[in-house]
Amino acid sequence: MVRTGIGIRTAQGRSERITGQIHVYDGAGKGKSQAALGVVLRSIGLGIQNFSQTRVLLLRFLKGPGRIYDEDGAIQALQSGFPHLIDQVRTGRAEYFGRDEITRFDRMEAQRGWDVAKGALASGLYSVVVLDELNPLLDLGLLEVDEVVSMLKRKPDHMEVIVTGRGAPQKLVDVADLHSEMKPHYHEDEERHGISGIEIYTGAGKGKSTSALGKALQAIGRGINQDKSHRVLIMQWLKGGKGYTEDAAIQALRQIYPSLVDHQRCGRDAIVWRGQQQELDYVEAERGWEIAKSAIASGMYKTIILDELNPTVDLELLPEDPIVQALLRKPKDTEVIITGRCQNPPAYFDLASIHSEMVCHKHYAERGVNLKRGVDF
Repeated sequence: MVRTGIGIRTAQGRSERITGQIHVYDGAGKGKSQAALGVVLRSIGLGIQNFSQTRVLLLRFLKGPGRIYDEDGAIQALQSGFPHLIDQVRTGRAEYFGRDEITRFDRMEAQRGWDVAKGALASGLYSVVVLDELNPLLDLGLLEVDEVVSMLKRKPDHMEVIVTGRGAPQKLVDVADLHSEMKPHYHEDEERHGISGIEIYTGAGKGKSTSALGKALQAIGRGINQDKSHRVLIMQWLKGGKGYTEDAAIQALRQIYPSLVDHQRCGRDAIVWRGQQQELDYVEAERGWEIAKSAIASGMYKTIILDELNPTVDLELLPEDPIVQALLRKPKDTEVIITGRCQNPPAYFDLASIHSEMVCHKHYAERGVNLKRGVDF
């Protein structure tokens, strides 16, 4: 009989791949750029652990100066912590436009950004290249899809390329090794919009915990901009062992911002199977919730990440009602980010102002491709 495991596998014992892959994050839901930044942080963290440099290019299309974007603070936090490892290039104008509003400037800026991208892809100097909002640029016809796909096929073997934005063209999806769609969920009652500051990332696709790490970076970046502390708590369930995908990223965060980032984890170093929960699973889940509940009520933290809370509740290791009550009473300026897949959406999903489901359309692991440290674990 096939058992249903909803726990989290560690990365220990997994084979590691050497070659870099092409990731595509698209869809109308929130979390695409955040997921890319989470992968960047994880890659840098592993480089620190291995005493090697992981050089990153953040190339942001359609995001010219003069406008503030969600990920600006996160990138500033990265650049402040690792100024010698992060290069950023922004192109385009600062407002939205459609196909019938394209100007000569838009075409020139798109080409300028693509020239930078081609140089980076050909040089082999970077471990990770993020092509943020490349998808809508292609959808607008500002670059030729065939040329982009041809260049991506010739990238250096070691290089990880992450493409984000709505409307990924099929030719790009075809060449991608990983394709996750961020699918938004809206409240059925149009008058209900959830509670501001509660975000949920769920689904089987890649990008949930990495999006949460991107949110942690954003929080720290906002604190830097405002010249004040912006403390972050990362609370992880079902992760009592070592070797999880976020370890290197969290270690990097705590190394550069030790006074701003707190990290706690609970659970056994084992998968929790539905119907085979052990007493220790309940004890550890409750211990984690006591920490999280106190943190939410305290107002000390501006951002609290409840990583893998969803499967913990789905396994009935925690009841839903206390979580709902704690979220209803959270301080107005405290963000709570909840992650993890689940089969039965709990009641607190109705409280979220943002709910993105990561839908996995393609993953290189399904083709037998080994995982890679700093990206997958």
